[in-house]
Amino acid sequence: MTSKTAAIVILGPGSLATARRIQQRYPDALIHGLSGRVEGADRSYLEFGATLRELYQQDTPIIALCAAGIVIRTLAPLLLEKGVEPPVLAVAEDGSAVVPLLGGLGGVNVMAREIAAALQVAPAITTSGELRFGTCLLNPPSGYSLGDLEQGKRFVSDLLAGESVRIEGAAPWLDQAQLPEDIQARLAIRIDSAAGTPAADELRIYPRNVLVALSAGASADIGTILEEAGLAPQSLACLLAADSDMARPELHEMASTLGVPLRFAAANSNLETWLSDVLGQPASLQVMGSHAIAVTEQPLDPQQIGRPRGRLAVIGLGPGAAELMVPAVRAELDRATDVLGYETYVRMAGPFRGDQVQHCTDNREEMQRARHAFELAAQGRSVVVVSSGDPGVFAMAAAVLEALHESTDAHWHNVDLQILPGVSASLATAAQAGAPLGHDFCVMSLSDNLKPWSIIEKRLDLAAEADLALAFYNPISRSRPWQLGRALEIVGQHRTAQTPVVLGRDIGRPGQTLRVTTLGALTPDQVDMRTMVLIGSSTTCVFPRAQGGDWVYTPRWYGNKPL
Repeated sequence: MTSKTAAIVILGPGSLATARRIQQRYPDALIHGLSGRVEGADRSYLEFGATLRELYQQDTPIIALCAAGIVIRTLAPLLLEKGVEPPVLAVAEDGSAVVPLLGGLGGVNVMAREIAAALQVAPAITTSGELRFGTCLLNPPSGYSLGDLEQGKRFVSDLLAGESVRIEGAAPWLDQAQLPEDIQARLAIRIDSAAGTPAADELRIYPRNVLVALSAGASADIGTILEEAGLAPQSLACLLAADSDMARPELHEMASTLGVPLRFAAANSNLETWLSDVLGQPASLQVMGSHAIAVTEQPLDPQQIGRPRGRLAVIGLGPGAAELMVPAVRAELDRATDVLGYETYVRMAGPFRGDQVQHCTDNREEMQRARHAFELAAQGRSVVVVSSGDPGVFAMAAAVLEALHESTDAHWHNVDLQILPGVSASLATAAQAGAPLGHDFCVMSLSDNLKPWSIIEKRLDLAAEADLALAFYNPISRSRPWQLGRALEIVGQHRTAQTPVVLGRDIGRPGQTLRVTTLGALTPDQVDMRTMVLIGSSTTCVFPRAQGGDWVYTPRWYGNKPL
């Protein structure tokens, strides 16, 4: 199967049992079920077409348990290049048919055979070359790269027309293929890393067995290096650089342009010794000034060479509902090796693959959690620190940056740190009510765990005097039951009793409630720590909804309404 995690997409509960059988074959695959119809799926989605197209554009292998025609019509507008499509399969709801649709060069027929074996049926494979020869010549295994797709298509057509072929170089995956081999054949499959233009009668397949290492602080034109060494760029497996260069953007841009991983290791002043130690296997080494080239006998596995630059992403889950999580956050969670956070939030971020490590801590251990995250990321791991709402609003982003600011560890500062936003609780509550934060507003936490109550009182007084709409986080708790009452007294000195108030409890989560009241009618016993309190300004308006309840909004204008 392709190295990417597959999505199993189902439309109804009748498909769930088949989806689970497929998931047993691909444990990392996630089952996506239609919201409101499917219970027990790993993820919910709202609209089938939009979900399928999004997965396709993300290069995610798709296993759709529905009619093939539905998948074809859904993806038809996106079909452009045969060489860049992910595997897409249609599977009958009862598992009686497995039909590969797209992704012949991405291993779709391999997946079809694997799924069919798991379901104990025959796959509906129609690809002529695979049926005739038992292999897809245009889709070499991991560690090898096809030279020219268009030339390859002509090559396979010639084979299907009756030509024979000879194999030059090591191609162990073809040992069991039913190719019409002849050592005198005009056509040749050539497997090596030498540079040069393929002959018209050649199918070039390049082993990814070349590594270029750069000494600390060095820059280089990799294309020129490979050309001077007589090596094909298609055989480049990865770049190796010194740990001290981990944060250099030009190196990452170079690797991205070349389409290869960038790995790091503690540098040695002797390039040849450094490279030999990192490789740990026989190789032909060539040192050329500030860089060195290694060519190994077998394809290289970049994951076994040095380590990647560690990544630390501080993410916001939003208020809780999966559909309110931004796509960039979901993608970050999918790529993570480690997930850290308050246990409640980590559970909300799931489901997780079996290889993803969860580090759950108490909600008060923010700095310890931040330091632990940097320690993991400095080892080359991909780490996510989870917050609810937005990570920069009374959440983990500030703690993570504070930990980095206090640290003198170069490895921490070399980590690729990203802060990914989420829908904050105040914005989610406001959206449910209408637009109570539609004009200038102030967001405050009433918790005095990390700041004196005297500062809270002063800020409350000034914000209320400035006629800002107010959003209260952490409004009340058992240890400080009196503080919300005092806060309301302060606001009441500047607002009328008729000022609209929105109370949103567990917005975006099961059992959410939304209530509109007034400042005069609000008492602390109506609020708990899971309640977001929004207090309007002097211009905030309320009017009834047609379906019951009220709309609340603060107009953009102030004073005299504009024409």
